[in-house]
Amino acid sequence: MLTARYDVLGVHPGDAVLDLGCGFGRHAFEAARRGARVVALDAGRDEVLAVRATFAAMRDAGELPASTFAAAVQGDALALPFADGAFDRVICSEVLEHIPNDVGAMAELARVLRPGGTMAVTVPRRGPERINWALSTEYHEVPGGHIRIYSRRVLEERLTSVGLRVRSHHYAHALHSPYWWLKCLVGTTNDTNFMVRQYHRLLVWDIMKHPALTTRLEASLNPLVGKSLVVYLEKSAA
Repeated sequence: MLTARYDVLGVHPGDAVLDLGCGFGRHAFEAARRGARVVALDAGRDEVLAVRATFAAMRDAGELPASTFAAAVQGDALALPFADGAFDRVICSEVLEHIPNDVGAMAELARVLRPGGTMAVTVPRRGPERINWALSTEYHEVPGGHIRIYSRRVLEERLTSVGLRVRSHHYAHALHSPYWWLKCLVGTTNDTNFMVRQYHRLLVWDIMKHPALTTRLEASLNPLVGKSLVVYLEKSAA
């Protein structure tokens, strides 16, 4: 389930791509499939080890050529271990809402992006996120949880303050918003609830099968209740 659109970001074979806060690697894997040279970075050791294992499995299965550069490293978003301008494309998906010094992380992202390079930043959208916070303190008052809710204006102002130019934006994952409202109502760790289990089955089916019905439904609902805000940016070539 991808949040960023690679055709908008402009990922091409041979591009150096950084997936910051990669989690278990969904964006990194797709970039590698498209022939990019990928570095997936996360603060969590378990996530990094899992991404490395999946890259190895993809090579073994012939899904990636053996020559494809795809690495996963553990690191700090406020002190990225890369040279200035090291990457052609940067992806930062559902990360900044967790970081107290978000502008510091944004500055690091801008630093490692080459002049003329592009970036996709995604965060929870303000409207659906406010409902989650209102329904459940458990949703966000957890170690490493969400510490802020972004409006698009605030997010874009902070990103432009570190030298990036906004190109476009869209919203994604509208079908996931009601799922999280339901989770917040019954308890975010309550996975045995009947409605939660049924809705989860629907989401898994949608992700695996991409049926036309739910694809069209989500596309129509994204502008209204899309769970994620996605902003595309460019670093000045000057």
